[in-house]
Amino acid sequence: MTVNEQDVEKIVKQVLAEMGGVSQSGPAKGAFTSYTSLGKAGTTSIPEKAHVAVLVENERFEIKEYPIPPVGDDDILVKVEGCGVCGTDAHEFKRDPFGLIPVALGHEGTGEIVAMGRNVKADSAGKPLHIGDKVVTCMIFEDDPEITMFDLNKKNVGKADVYGLLPDDEYHLNGWFSDYIFVRGGSTIFNVSDLDLDSRILIEPAAVLVHAVERAKSTNILRFNSRVAVQGCGPIGLLCIAVLRTMGIENITAVDGNEKRLEFAKRMGANKTVNFNDHKGIEALTKGVYDSFGGHLCDFAFQCTGNPQAHANVYKFIRNGGGLCELGFFVNGGDATINPHFDLCSKEINLVGSWVYTLRDYGTTFDFLRRAKGIGLPVSELITHRFPLQDINEALKTNLAMTGLKIAIVN
Repeated sequence: MTVNEQDVEKIVKQVLAEMGGVSQSGPAKGAFTSYTSLGKAGTTSIPEKAHVAVLVENERFEIKEYPIPPVGDDDILVKVEGCGVCGTDAHEFKRDPFGLIPVALGHEGTGEIVAMGRNVKADSAGKPLHIGDKVVTCMIFEDDPEITMFDLNKKNVGKADVYGLLPDDEYHLNGWFSDYIFVRGGSTIFNVSDLDLDSRILIEPAAVLVHAVERAKSTNILRFNSRVAVQGCGPIGLLCIAVLRTMGIENITAVDGNEKRLEFAKRMGANKTVNFNDHKGIEALTKGVYDSFGGHLCDFAFQCTGNPQAHANVYKFIRNGGGLCELGFFVNGGDATINPHFDLCSKEINLVGSWVYTLRDYGTTFDFLRRAKGIGLPVSELITHRFPLQDINEALKTNLAMTGLKIAIVN
């Protein structure tokens, strides 16, 4: 009996329709070989093993091969298309502050579903999921079930597990610096098939800024006509400017010491820039910010550098009764020295901290990226360097050298 390609496709479609996309629980661990899945582009063959970049010691990744685990009823196998390099990855690469080595890093990733369990029907926002859909993950919250998509307390994800920052385990496919990632039941996942690859790679860092702006709005100071200073024009500061601009805020001054980044800040929505290298001392720098707003201090400031001295300086830029959102310290960057009387109390500064995001912020981020593209902001140009997986050590060194903006691994 001869079976042609059309017959094969018909059989595969029938099996998938009956079983929800993949075998109920797959073969026993260790006995897994390979299988096919039917996506939007046709039949996709899935290899027996995946390639994973594992940080094995400070400043050294090794590309390791691991068997792809069987996909259970609640699991999803994703073929990785790309992943941004975060400052957190760079800190871990350089000195392992979280004590995770050996670890598969990468948490700004995206890819295509190639297999999924029979119980998987929709993403974390209720949008249907199918093989071939493009997705991103947010977190694993099995250990904290109070975190939900519509948590009214807007609890952030700081204590949840995140793919790319998980201890190594029997699955190994735990980070997006790989060619496949194994998304287990209990994880959050979002269908973002309508966004291009660059936008999808930027979802996670953009969510950080959407959350920060939501925190800033809680002070009731941030308005359409607010004078806003953004200190630090790395990827985080530049995305902050873009989020503010899409909200309709136009009076934005960017503060940094890199002229190329300041020029890009203008393209992202800042109308004035201040290079701190042109000003000697905090009084002169404050005067530069003051002049940029036509003889006014700012109503609100975002501090995005992670530098303690920058944090100490930023209070001087803010008017009495103004606001500050500090979001630059994703790791312990050291202590900052301020004068509580002059910097905080006598000026009655409204101070909020911001760290990571909530699930709800992810949904908002998708709309932000669509809006930013719609008004012509060059968000995709934040990705200045793209490396294949085998060159991941070079990618991390490029990030540490600060020779570009956003560095990405693209398969």
